[in-house]
Amino acid sequence: MDLTVIQKIVIYALPVIFAITVHEAAHGYAAKHFGDMTAFDAGRITLNPLKHIDLFGTIILPALTVMLGGILFGWAKPVPVDFRRLRNPKKDMLWVAAAGPASNFVMAIFWALMMKFSVNAPEAFVLPMALMAKAGVTINIVLMVLNLLPLPPLDGGRIAVSLLPIKLARPFAQIERYGFIILIILLFSGVLGKILEPLINLVYALISTIF
Repeated sequence: MDLTVIQKIVIYALPVIFAITVHEAAHGYAAKHFGDMTAFDAGRITLNPLKHIDLFGTIILPALTVMLGGILFGWAKPVPVDFRRLRNPKKDMLWVAAAGPASNFVMAIFWALMMKFSVNAPEAFVLPMALMAKAGVTINIVLMVLNLLPLPPLDGGRIAVSLLPIKLARPFAQIERYGFIILIILLFSGVLGKILEPLINLVYALISTIF
């Protein structure tokens, strides 16, 4: 089904904002659990999307990628985490970083359930609900897989820093200053899509077996 630009924005807006908001809040909740109150003190442990939205990264860029048909790409204002304040910084970093992608996996399951239940919705809502649910599954799978790439400052990069021996973790963590530039180059060169596509399809297949 071909959708107009406005229809695409309406269908994707709620899943995008919900996915990014819960992702960031999950980092904050995990950090608080392991002893870092930075996000809590900054008022960022909240499901209020206004606290997490970045005008370009959360709204403009995702809208452009959806309209152009490429890999959904975007970001929110990062929840501040001071890893030095965690009770066991190197070990706990893994769980704080993993909380975001884990929340996206849970939300992908939620939207898959919504897709399944959409057939029982009132007739006027069946198609819009199914399309929004499909978008929700896609967005959360893409965000989960993207964030698990082992490239600082992505969550996967921080997980790698946590798992690597200190002698390797320190130089690897230094990549973070160039990480965003590397990510943009990978995106616009098409390499990012080639890396993500088989992983995204794998998660799709996993969720499909559940339902």
